Amino acid sequence: MEPATRPLARERIDAISTAFLPDRLLGNRWDYYYSRGKLGSDPLYPGVCDALRGTTAPLLDLGCGLGLLAHALRADVIDLPYRGVDNDAGKIERARRASQRRGLADVGFDCIDLAAPEFSWDSLGHHGSVAILDVLQFVPPDAQDRMLEAAIAMLAPGGKLVIRTGLEDGGRRARVTRAVDVFSKLLGWMNAGPRQYPSEAALRARFDGAGLASEFTPLYGNTPFNNWRVVASRPG
Repeated sequence: MEPATRPLARERIDAISTAFLPDRLLGNRWDYYYSRGKLGSDPLYPGVCDALRGTTAPLLDLGCGLGLLAHALRADVIDLPYRGVDNDAGKIERARRASQRRGLADVGFDCIDLAAPEFSWDSLGHHGSVAILDVLQFVPPDAQDRMLEAAIAMLAPGGKLVIRTGLEDGGRRARVTRAVDVFSKLLGWMNAGPRQYPSEAALRARFDGAGLASEFTPLYGNTPFNNWRVVASRPG
């Protein structure tokens, strides 16, 4: 299925972003403006919703940030159970507050450092579908391999692994993507800089070896980035 190439509709953007307004009139509005800009310019969330529509398996969102995917899913009447994890405690707290403001049912968030030496993937206890959105490039190669292996192992029959990532293909979009990811780290929005962008060939080989059907489709819309939606499905 080809993903949606347009961002969310205006009314959905308004409804979601207002959940990130501060409690006080003069409070910090960064999350509000960030969510408006992200939802209004990036086809990420409609593309992921398209990939997950019709599935019922619980979803684990690795590196969930503010949890915008949970809001997009519910706005699209996709009611599968959702759990988001991230190593940024501040974002997780704000994600919880925004989801409670919106009354999102069957949605939870946990602060977990997936790169911590003591962390075990088995501790997540997940069996269903997995989302890894704009995360892989910030993970060292060895940890990237472990994350992908763990995500594949967690897929239930009929479950999907949905990835949005930049791909290393040597093109102009790839160079722009890296530059902006580096700038995001300098700005402080991301707590890690880009390490390694995966190649399509390497990902395809991994999924083929695991018996998964995979598809790669551009998901950059009108942005200058080399972002792709990768969906790997376990036969039901």
